[in-house]
Amino acid sequence: MKIVFHSFIIAALVLGACTQRDKKGKTLDTPTSGSITIAIDESLKPLLDAELDTFHRLYVNAHIKVIYTSEADAMTKLLQDTARMVIVTRKLRSEEMETFKALTIKPHQVTVAKEGIALILNRAVQDTSFTISQIKDILTGRITKWNQLDPKAKASPIEVVFDQPTSGILRYLKDSLQIDSLPANCFAVQNNPAVVDYVSKKENAIGLIGVSWISDEDDSTTNAFTNAIRIAELSNDGAEYFQPYQAYIAQKQYPLVREITMIGRETRTGLASGFIAFVAGEKGQRIVLKAGLVPVTMPIRIVEINRQPLF
Repeated sequence: MKIVFHSFIIAALVLGACTQRDKKGKTLDTPTSGSITIAIDESLKPLLDAELDTFHRLYVNAHIKVIYTSEADAMTKLLQDTARMVIVTRKLRSEEMETFKALTIKPHQVTVAKEGIALILNRAVQDTSFTISQIKDILTGRITKWNQLDPKAKASPIEVVFDQPTSGILRYLKDSLQIDSLPANCFAVQNNPAVVDYVSKKENAIGLIGVSWISDEDDSTTNAFTNAIRIAELSNDGAEYFQPYQAYIAQKQYPLVREITMIGRETRTGLASGFIAFVAGEKGQRIVLKAGLVPVTMPIRIVEINRQPLF
């Protein structure tokens, strides 16, 4: 598997050195040059901003225009050929594969990272532990007030906020928790930063955001966000609770984990293929690691630190 993948990277870079033209003589993009438009799930913005910044610094003739949008809108743009590639948290569905098959296009799908969905709370909230069963009850309307979770809490109504009505976060939760529809107290507030802002000001709110917004401890935006809110810890069975840290995601202890997948519709080796190869390669995977997420195409080493005194 690794030999085949590395061969793809080498081929992409070699082909990138050759000038390719279409039937009209127009210069085509290559794996390291040219211009394309791609669409990305907005919840993944911090990670992909870092990946794109490094890629553009290395390949100055490459120009990737990015549309940060909802997952559903990104997939629509891919199918309508207004985006050469998308980066989302699911793979193509069977009906989407059939659409490409009819166009004689074989999409290129590569999973490059794992990240979690974080539940965030106002800093005034004291009890920050939830079971997945409680989360499902909240998202189905069976639990609507805080004192149903904690008898000591106020009887204030729970508000659940997320980024966009057609977001990948919402789709993942509906799929994984088998939820058909959401109650009226669940609503969208435009994007992930808006979710953080809303929760920081509303004591009764629960926010749902991509972990990449709060996982890079060297990022000033991450630090500002984590100082403004609390991060909930989750449990499958109520025995052990985990926050969405890198190690817990890698060891499958954190319950809400999704895969980040790059999907290209190129019929040749162009700039989208080059960017996929970069993110899935060593440099791109190191960026994933630094961002506090879990690389998929390279091994990671988990170190447990013993904080007990030696004497």
